[in-house]
Amino acid sequence: MTASLLSAVSKYGYLAIVALMSGEACGLPIPSEAVVPTAGILAAGGRLNPVAVVAAAVVGELIGSLVAYGLAARWGTPLLLGPGKYVGIRAHHVEIAQRWFGRYGQIAVFAGRLLPVIRTYISFPAGLARVPLGRFILLTLCGAIPWNTGLVVIGYFLGRNYEHIAQFIQRGGYVLVALAVIVIAVWWVRGRRAARPTASV
Repeated sequence: MTASLLSAVSKYGYLAIVALMSGEACGLPIPSEAVVPTAGILAAGGRLNPVAVVAAAVVGELIGSLVAYGLAARWGTPLLLGPGKYVGIRAHHVEIAQRWFGRYGQIAVFAGRLLPVIRTYISFPAGLARVPLGRFILLTLCGAIPWNTGLVVIGYFLGRNYEHIAQFIQRGGYVLVALAVIVIAVWWVRGRRAARPTASV
């Protein structure tokens, strides 16, 4: 699935970003953490404009959030937990967002945009609570802009410095392998000691 998303961004550019981010904000299992940094990498290669990437991601998120808000305000949880299950919406997703919204109120619309998982579903409890539409839009934009800007910057940085970063990733892989060997060795030695019969007195 992730490969398909990356291919769509590479092929269709800004239109794909808007569509995919709209889908994520509607509750579809589309990770912005994969989509937007990929667009940032393409921007680093000169294929996209980084500012336009941020704008497309924010617009897409706002569109999807308004759709989710409207569906929840109009039809409520029966729609979300009924037909919604066929597009990836689960009861525990909605419950997490509702608890977050119940704890922090309308500010959760802003803060939730900065948190994985919660950001995807926070529009639903906002719609159920019928947060004033203008305030909902403002809070959504205030959260979506820094989130997507950060993801674009990450992708752009990776794209510009891939050769240098790749060296550290490779070295990190060697370290992880060494640690794994050590852990397995310690586990094996401890297991051998535990298996020895206790000498009788």
